[in-house]
Amino acid sequence: MAKPFARRATKTILICCNIITALCLFVACYGNYFNTRFSWITGLFTLASLYFFIVLIGFLLFWLFVKPAFTLIGILALVICWAPLQQTVQLRIPEKFIFKKSELGIRLMSWNVEHFDIIEHKTHPEKKQQMLQLINEMQPDIACFQEMVASDSATHAINYLPDFLTQLNMPDYFYTYNKKLDFDSKHRFGIIIFSKLPIIKKETVILDSKNYNSIFQFVDVVKNNDTFRIFNIHLQSLKFSADNRNYINDPTLSDETDIEKSKNVLYKFKIGFIKRRLQSDFIKKVIEQSPYPTIVCGDFNDVPNSYAYNTIGKGLVNSFTKKGAGIGNTFNGISPTLRIDNIFCDKSFDIMQYGTIKKNLSDHFPIVADLAPNKN
Repeated sequence: MAKPFARRATKTILICCNIITALCLFVACYGNYFNTRFSWITGLFTLASLYFFIVLIGFLLFWLFVKPAFTLIGILALVICWAPLQQTVQLRIPEKFIFKKSELGIRLMSWNVEHFDIIEHKTHPEKKQQMLQLINEMQPDIACFQEMVASDSATHAINYLPDFLTQLNMPDYFYTYNKKLDFDSKHRFGIIIFSKLPIIKKETVILDSKNYNSIFQFVDVVKNNDTFRIFNIHLQSLKFSADNRNYINDPTLSDETDIEKSKNVLYKFKIGFIKRRLQSDFIKKVIEQSPYPTIVCGDFNDVPNSYAYNTIGKGLVNSFTKKGAGIGNTFNGISPTLRIDNIFCDKSFDIMQYGTIKKNLSDHFPIVADLAPNKN
């Protein structure tokens, strides 16, 4: 009697776990539609969507060999979630990135440069040169950088902007920052657009002047008598401390201190989700007012299927989903699965190619896309 009971109990537990995983994947894929006061909680599911997907595949394979009828749980979940899952994973063979640029296209680079090495400059001065060399190798026509620490006035500053223009062969730029949030006495902390194309308009868009992540920018550039609008955005970061990251990598709840650490991490997640919701609603309205074909680059600090991703990306095309392969992770901290940096464009562009440059020069990997104006 004991063995049949244990077998039935085990099967029941596995079925329940399979159903719970399927439901979690559903919330992760469609959580951005839950517009409630507790909607930030669904953001946690969205962050873990790839893990739910992997576990669900594991259940599907298990039932295939043990009880094929129960594979229907996983199959049904995958069918329902397949469309949003394609924003997270691209099941195609990776294409080699072609460094030679097409004369018809515009090459965009987006990169959270993590202060451009200024913190480690004394101990690792070579890192800055490696970053500059990488940018020059990719030859972007437009480079959108987030967390840019530089100076546009102090000639003896470590990151003096005219030096960047010379070394990158970029004749024009637009640097947006809040003077109240200076990095130090010489350097600002902001976002920047470098351009090899003529810039005919520069504008800063502010939602909250007290919050760096609520300050965005765009420029209008001209190529072959066509005008394009380029947005550079950096949505609310989680502002995790080193202690927060250590706890995430090794979470425990063994004592009161650990409980307080977990509460602190959850609070930062909550604030991040709520603020990104407000920021994405705001920036989307500005994007929709563009009179020109539009490109949106930046660090979204959120993953595909999130509210921010879907709100800003509505009506636009993501370069990764068209030309990328695999999971396309762009963040090399906390989790190896996070794709939080994006290059979107409207449907007046053809996406020629896309690449993620897997070099550990920042806590983000730079992404690059070649876009060609569609004349049809």
